[in-house]
Amino acid sequence: MITNGHIFNKQRYLRAGDRLLSLDKPLIMGIINATPDSFYDGGMYQSPNLMRMKAARMLEDGADILDVGACSTRPGSIEPDEATEKSRLDSALKEIRREFPDAVISVDTYRSAIAEWAVKEFGVQIINDVSGGNQDQAMLATIGRLRVSYVLMHMLGLPRTMQDNPVYRDIVNDISLFFADRIKQLSELGTGDIIIDPGFGFGKTIDQNYNLLDRTAEFRMFDKPILIGLSRKSMIYNVLKSAPESSLNGTTVLNAVALLKGADILRVHDVKQASECIQLIDKIKLN
Repeated sequence: MITNGHIFNKQRYLRAGDRLLSLDKPLIMGIINATPDSFYDGGMYQSPNLMRMKAARMLEDGADILDVGACSTRPGSIEPDEATEKSRLDSALKEIRREFPDAVISVDTYRSAIAEWAVKEFGVQIINDVSGGNQDQAMLATIGRLRVSYVLMHMLGLPRTMQDNPVYRDIVNDISLFFADRIKQLSELGTGDIIIDPGFGFGKTIDQNYNLLDRTAEFRMFDKPILIGLSRKSMIYNVLKSAPESSLNGTTVLNAVALLKGADILRVHDVKQASECIQLIDKIKLN
């Protein structure tokens, strides 16, 4: 939607605890991995000091949300047990909340017990569930009870199996049916603050990912903020025959496409470059 020379949607908000984040322009969600095995930066931020420095840099560069995860969901990964995930998150969240008490924090987890603990112990405002409630049947009811914002992501299968020949009749229609069902369930449970994420790379082939990106605007039918996570993923580096470490330029190109297609939130490893991308796309005018 182009309004007053801006291609971004106006007069829309995302609830984050007792705050409202304006979606007049897209938001940036900075990825903080408290994991030893994430596909790009696993193991790089294990100490509290490094975690603090990472968060500080992201906030300085323009991150609106810090997304902290302690359970790698890279293709083929095996999930850690709940105690391990909680221990990793505890260390990270303690440091980030101590240094940045007003930061908007999302926790990337599919476990309802972890979600409830993070919200009650650290005031986390958003839960980012890669499984969309599929891996823990108590998650949707927990979100309804906690009254926090919820990232509803689509994933076909589980991380360890999701890339084993994913098949769709029509990828956007199939994902839309999933979103419609989950949004209905969440609404009945009292949750209206829902962010939808098509789940690039989660049970999608390279060609399916690019078809999905090209058709992102179709998800506007739900009138929910759209989160797009493309940062340094294999759909970029496999096409370019490179590696995650060499995929920043490709990430920025695809983030620009996502913004033009209607993305409201970019989930990224590289906040400064995403911020610059948003600024430049905002200069596009309707001739």
